Amino acid sequence: MGKRIVNIKKGLDLVKKYKIEEAVAIVKKNATAKFDETVEVHLKLGIDVKHSDQQVRSTVSLPHGTGKTKKVSVIAKGEKVKEAEAAGADQVGGMELVDTIFKGEINFDVLVITPDMMKDAAKLGKVLGPRGLMPNPKSGTVTFDLAKTVKELKAGRIEFKADPQGIVHAPAGKASFPEKNLAENVQSIIDAVLKVKPSSSKGVYMQSVYVSSTMGPGVPVDIAAKAA
Repeated sequence: MGKRIVNIKKGLDLVKKYKIEEAVAIVKKNATAKFDETVEVHLKLGIDVKHSDQQVRSTVSLPHGTGKTKKVSVIAKGEKVKEAEAAGADQVGGMELVDTIFKGEINFDVLVITPDMMKDAAKLGKVLGPRGLMPNPKSGTVTFDLAKTVKELKAGRIEFKADPQGIVHAPAGKASFPEKNLAENVQSIIDAVLKVKPSSSKGVYMQSVYVSSTMGPGVPVDIAAKAA
């Protein structure tokens, strides 16, 4: 742990749990890197991800975006091509785009595909699977509703998924965001994770929540205290 982090932690009561607005204010104050740090939310869940019925994975549209514009590519055919283009997709195509991606030309952050193209694009699993970029119905990236999906992704919709330790990591914006906007984004993420609690999860579901910046320490959040 660097001296900077050690010194920052000396000024924090890490036993206390802070209201979201307080936690965000602390994170912003200590985001002193030479770049605009990303503010992140880390949620420890009381789930056992070894069981398929306790997987936590979904999406949430952040009210104030992430501070990063995503490049969205769409694989579709027919009239859906025009729909994707009109919605603002950065790249749209059919089998020619499938072949381009299969060759390793990946010029996007998110790939969306219509269900009728999934069979033709199945081979992309070998290329995109290891990168976490393969479209999936659970993440809302396999859909015929291209207009809504592309617009939401460009506006700041994010996907979250619990890792093998049962922790969800999600971006909540940039340190340069106003405190109110960050607090509302953090609250949206917490609400979304609570909404998809597996029915088979026993005991305390959301065990802890921390907010941090890219180069800063984690600040514990009082889950019961909603953002104003």
